[in-house]
Amino acid sequence: MSFPTLLGFLAGVLLLVGAVALSAQNPLTFFSFSSMLIVLGGTLASAYISYEARYVALAFKELVRLFSQPKAGRAKLPATVERIVDWGGVLKQSGLPGLETRIGAEPEPDPFAFYGLDLLLRDYPAQDVRDMLETTAETSFDREMVPVGVLKTMGGAAPAFGMVGTLIGLIVMLESIGEDSGQLGAGLAVALVTTLYGVLLSRLVFLPAASKAQQRLEIKRFGNELLAEGFVMLAEKRSPQFIADRMNGFLDPAIRYERRRKGGGATRA
Repeated sequence: MSFPTLLGFLAGVLLLVGAVALSAQNPLTFFSFSSMLIVLGGTLASAYISYEARYVALAFKELVRLFSQPKAGRAKLPATVERIVDWGGVLKQSGLPGLETRIGAEPEPDPFAFYGLDLLLRDYPAQDVRDMLETTAETSFDREMVPVGVLKTMGGAAPAFGMVGTLIGLIVMLESIGEDSGQLGAGLAVALVTTLYGVLLSRLVFLPAASKAQQRLEIKRFGNELLAEGFVMLAEKRSPQFIADRMNGFLDPAIRYERRRKGGGATRA
């Protein structure tokens, strides 16, 4: 569970609810099933028209994962460097069979690492290993970014359909203006609620979810680029210390990996 994300969302909801409760004489004015139906229905329709159904389903999965702890994060990048340095030591001592055993024994299988291992086992030159792994990292990122595009589309569509609902409400209200002019204020309030729903869904749900998902994917891509650089150095038969020094050039100084020169083990700066 990503508690900062959950706390941020709950704080936003509570602030809105508190503002409504303190300022409105009748808080129920802000609740309209028909308004929500227009905004959600129109937003979903726009998403399914713009994208294939599977990508819309993936976008909703990203909404669910918004509150989960990401598998790849900035704090885990030193562990990626540590893995590569460890692989360099195994390769130096036991060769490719030992490296294959070490990667295969990891508790969480990494498809990208297995692909890099396959390239080493096929004895490709280091430059070919770099090209193929960088291509894989980039194309994987592009594929996984499609649900982010869906969320951004929904974030743009929600306020637009909120305005559509408001226009519908205004038309209905103006049509009955001669019958009961005393209801104009209440009718206008209900019409504006639809715009409110559209803006809230856009700025509190869809666009924040898209930004968070994109940030996580960019960190994942960076981790894959680290792995790609590591496999290139493994193909070049570089020493573990060289690998550590080279990999640290990619990291923020606050999270760089440090390899003890004597006694084994590792620390992090």
